[in-house]
Amino acid sequence: MARISFLDWPVFRQFRSGDTTGRGPAVTSQQTKDMRPRTEDADTVARSVCPYCAVGCGQLVYAKDNKVIQIEGDPDSPISRGRLCPKGSASEQLVNASGRITEVLYRAPKAKEWTTLDLDTALDMIAERFLEARRNHWQDKDSEGRHLRRTMGVASLGGATLDNEENYLIKKLFTAAGAIQIENQARI
Repeated sequence: MARISFLDWPVFRQFRSGDTTGRGPAVTSQQTKDMRPRTEDADTVARSVCPYCAVGCGQLVYAKDNKVIQIEGDPDSPISRGRLCPKGSASEQLVNASGRITEVLYRAPKAKEWTTLDLDTALDMIAERFLEARRNHWQDKDSEGRHLRRTMGVASLGGATLDNEENYLIKKLFTAAGAIQIENQARI
């Protein structure tokens, strides 16, 4: 570690530079001068929404070489105005966690091991099961002949991480499919 001359002390720098109030360059250390923002090396910046709760705080996601390097609050967000809670501030750790599963895993009935599926296959399996449950549990009329046009084989349970727009679209989708058991924390 280099020795510091007493001439480098802030009070002497203050008099040498003419910064009489001690609020300018006289009090700036070399370490502070050498600092640079963590986001300086980013190739791209994308606007996003924090994934943790239904508040919907705005985030700026900085990436370099297609890898997230920093996530910060978005000052242009009318909801959070650049602020994030501790969980939102740690979103980068969620994205870059070494234990994060990044592929679709499927365990067949009575199987002991998980297998990897491609996304299209998994979505096709979900759609087939949805349609089969709807078809098998469809109720067109009740015992007195009144029209029901509903299914009791499909339900939706939403969480707080969905915003109002997403919950609205889910409600419309499941209602159009004939489901009547639709619940989420937004209480649409």
